Amino acid sequence: MSTHPFRSLLLTTLVAIAVATPLQADPQAAAAAPKPAAPAAQQVTLPQVVVLATGGTIAGAAASDVQAGYTSGQVGVDQLLAAVPQAKKLATLKGEQISNIGSQDMNDEVWLKLAKRINQLTAMPEVAGIVITHGTDTIEETAYFLNLVIKSKKPVVLTAAMRPSTALSADGPLNFYNAVAVAANKEAVGRGVLVVINDWIHGASSLTKASTTAVQTFLSPVWGLIGTVAYGECEFFRGPVGRNTANSEFSLDGVTSLPRVDIIMAYENMDGALIDAAAASGAKGIVIAGVGNGNMTAAALEALAAQAKKGIVCVRASRVATGRVGRNVEVDDDKLGLVASLGLNPQKSRVLLRLGLTKTNDVKQIQRFFDEY
Repeated sequence: MSTHPFRSLLLTTLVAIAVATPLQADPQAAAAAPKPAAPAAQQVTLPQVVVLATGGTIAGAAASDVQAGYTSGQVGVDQLLAAVPQAKKLATLKGEQISNIGSQDMNDEVWLKLAKRINQLTAMPEVAGIVITHGTDTIEETAYFLNLVIKSKKPVVLTAAMRPSTALSADGPLNFYNAVAVAANKEAVGRGVLVVINDWIHGASSLTKASTTAVQTFLSPVWGLIGTVAYGECEFFRGPVGRNTANSEFSLDGVTSLPRVDIIMAYENMDGALIDAAAASGAKGIVIAGVGNGNMTAAALEALAAQAKKGIVCVRASRVATGRVGRNVEVDDDKLGLVASLGLNPQKSRVLLRLGLTKTNDVKQIQRFFDEY
């Protein structure tokens, strides 16, 4: 029996429609069916920063929030970390208490302990950087010491405060936050030891304390800032001055003590009594904080040259806030056997001389250290 052409066309059309039209799912069945898993949120791995606390005003406390007098080193590292929870968004933080003293009491024992611990920590692959809380009085000396003996390019950042943690407008929390931001920043790698305070990033070779009480006490008057940091946002301007950290030739391996070096300030009508007294007290080196371009009276210069001939290494620095002390400019250093500090102030000259004396007491070699560091 033959199929009617119209009936055949109708059948073909219905089949085509059925093929082209998707089946409608049962709503109840669709609701019960398992839904595909949403893609997992990307995990952000924060850099690990270790906080080493030494004390200072940043850990200080006073009886009142408007009291000038306070006691340093009253707050422990755990309290510091808890006081700035925002920093945990920048890095994974771990804290260790190295000491809890005012930095006027900073000493060789703490220096050696701190430096050796930093070298241990920075050798660990998981550690990205170090933050050290410190008092402002001797922070520039500690920073420069670490700049010469740390064996890593990883960021090592010191921070401090001019107001205690209990003050009405404490500067410590934001300084700490910014220090963590710098220590966690990859652009800080290879810039030497840094000091972060009041939104400024200083190099260890350049900063100095310029005011007894002002919040903006630290300046880098000769070489300028390494960079700035505002609420964790970093901007870097330059690299470090002189050899430092990973390319420094100084090492604390086997060092349990540092040689004595005294600083003596030059003044009107100065004689040689203090110079001779320093030598008699066992000083292996003497730094003169000279007037002007490292100058002193004729009597003092004669006494200094006499001690230099006996093997005590004598360095001419300056009590003036800025400028370099030139070699063989107004004093014949070659003839008298003296060292010129060049760009280092007296306190940093003392740090470099102490480390230099762990290697040699040759005046030419010591002068090379001042040329390169």
